[in-house]
Amino acid sequence: MDIESEIMKPVAKKTGLLFISMIITAALLSGCNALNRLSDVGKPPNLASIENPVTRPDYRPVTMPMPAPVKPHKSPNSLWRTGSRAFFKDLRASQIGDIVTVIINVDDQAEIENETTRTRTTSEDASVPSLLGYQAALNAVLPEAVAAASLLDIDSSTSNTGTGSIERDETIELQVAAVVTQILPNGNLVLHGRQEIRVNFEVREIQVVGVIRPEDITNQNNITHEKIAELRVSYGGRGHISDFQQPRYGTQIIDIIFPF
Repeated sequence: MDIESEIMKPVAKKTGLLFISMIITAALLSGCNALNRLSDVGKPPNLASIENPVTRPDYRPVTMPMPAPVKPHKSPNSLWRTGSRAFFKDLRASQIGDIVTVIINVDDQAEIENETTRTRTTSEDASVPSLLGYQAALNAVLPEAVAAASLLDIDSSTSNTGTGSIERDETIELQVAAVVTQILPNGNLVLHGRQEIRVNFEVREIQVVGVIRPEDITNQNNITHEKIAELRVSYGGRGHISDFQQPRYGTQIIDIIFPF
C-alpha cells in the first residue's frame, strides 16, 4: 500500500471540491452580470437620480473630537455681527444645503529605490579520533562507512540580492460643486460633492467628501483641496469601456484563491 498516496487522497479531494465550488460561484456571478448586461444592450448607462446624500444607505454622519463649547458674545444695539466679513450679508456657504466649489489641483511625484545584497558562508569540520575506546568498533557496525578523522563535515553558502524601485507621478485637476451636509459643533462644515458625466456609453463619476473651516472659503465661494481635512476624492467610470478593462469574476476569484 502506498502510504503517501493514501495521505494525499483527502487533500486532493478537498482541493477538487474547492475548485468545483469556485467554478460554480464564478458561473453564478458571471450569469447575474451577463443578465444585467444583456438587459442593457443598446442602451447607455443610467445616470443616478438627484437625491439627498444624507438619506443614502451608506451615508454616515461625521464624528470628530470637538473643543469645549463657547458661549457667543452678544453686543446689544450693534449693527455688526461678530465673525461677519460683510456689513449686510456673507455670501459664502455657511448653512446646510449651501453650495461651495472645491478646487482640486494635485501634482504629486515620488521616487524610491532600494537595493539589498547579503552573502553568508558557513563551513564546519569535526572529527572523532577517540570515542571511549570504541572508535575502532564502528567499522564492525558500519563497515567501510566510518572515517574517524572526518566524522562530520558541513558546508553552507547563502547569497541573496534584492532590488526594488517605485516611481509614481499623479496629476489631478478638478473643480466640483459640493453641498454642505452637516455643521459640526465647532462650526466646521462637512462637504459632499458628486458629479456624473455621460459620453456615449461611458459614465465618468466624481465624488468629493471632506471637512472644512468656514474661514478657509474665499470670497468667490471656493476652497482648495489642501485646506480640506479628511479629504476623499473618487474619480472613476462605468460603462462598456470600464467593463471591458475589468477582469472577469472567475479570473478575479482564481487570482485570490489559487495558491501558485
